[in-house]
Amino acid sequence: MGTYILRRLLIAVPSLLGISVVLFTVLALAPGDPFEELATNPNVPAEVRLALRAKFGLDDPVWQRYLHWLVAMVHGDWGFSFISRVDVDTLIAQRVPVTLAVIGASQLVALAIAMPVGIYSAVRPYSWFDRIASTLAFVGFSLPTFFTGILLILVFSIKLDWLPFVYRADLGATGWAWWWEEIRQSIMPIAVLGLFQGASWTRYVRSSVLDVVRLDYVTTARSKGLDERTVIVKHVVRNALIPVVTLVALQMPTVFGGAIVTEQIFRIPGIGALLIDAILRNDTPVIMAVTFVFACLVIVFNLTADLLYGWLDPRIAYR
Repeated sequence: MGTYILRRLLIAVPSLLGISVVLFTVLALAPGDPFEELATNPNVPAEVRLALRAKFGLDDPVWQRYLHWLVAMVHGDWGFSFISRVDVDTLIAQRVPVTLAVIGASQLVALAIAMPVGIYSAVRPYSWFDRIASTLAFVGFSLPTFFTGILLILVFSIKLDWLPFVYRADLGATGWAWWWEEIRQSIMPIAVLGLFQGASWTRYVRSSVLDVVRLDYVTTARSKGLDERTVIVKHVVRNALIPVVTLVALQMPTVFGGAIVTEQIFRIPGIGALLIDAILRNDTPVIMAVTFVFACLVIVFNLTADLLYGWLDPRIAYR
């Protein structure tokens, strides 16, 4: 397995280089100037703006700027934010914990919903439980996150006044009071993402289990006298999870990007909000760093899915 992982990582290097070339070229050729505000400010001399452009190499050829960026990234220098006036890696490190907490909890909620509901629906197809679960799943993934987010704010924040609708990173409380406030302000964004993903995954889990439960080896396991719980857990679910693992692993980077909408609704100071702010203000070092991180996440989760295949299905060999 070590050789397989090493080979996959080596293959990922040219992929990341190609992605970085495309991203950097598109951002370099896109319209907009990060120092446009300085140009319209009469108190800032034109020489200062030109000096800043020369300092950051904005007037250099695109290939030269890319090589400079690549060498800096190899040495751990992610660049300097034109707008926030801090290093990009510091800026991202400040936002990552919030994004991971919200997204990580939402994915656990989604899996906690999708796995038992999808499996039971497949084991009891066309029952009342299956029909109700399928209807709710269709409704769940048909509603966009911005709609459900606003709906929850109207009900639980404005009408009932139970939960805050603005996420605060600078809570003044300490100890258990801090944890309570953190949980209260995280409930709605976690619910929005978790229910949306859970509804989508429920249909996928049901379909996957339904395909496996009809196979001949499942019938053979039942004919040997094994109880239904053992047949479902050990013989059906394990094989049915292989395509589900693919779906979850490949959607994780998308969820990081999809959380942009939810973070904007609830004013969560996460990676998504950082990316939107950087795009609106032409902060290209931040845009490049965040999008490159998303590309790395795609490769990492692809590798994770492949490794999980071997654990779920011993017939899979890594060569």
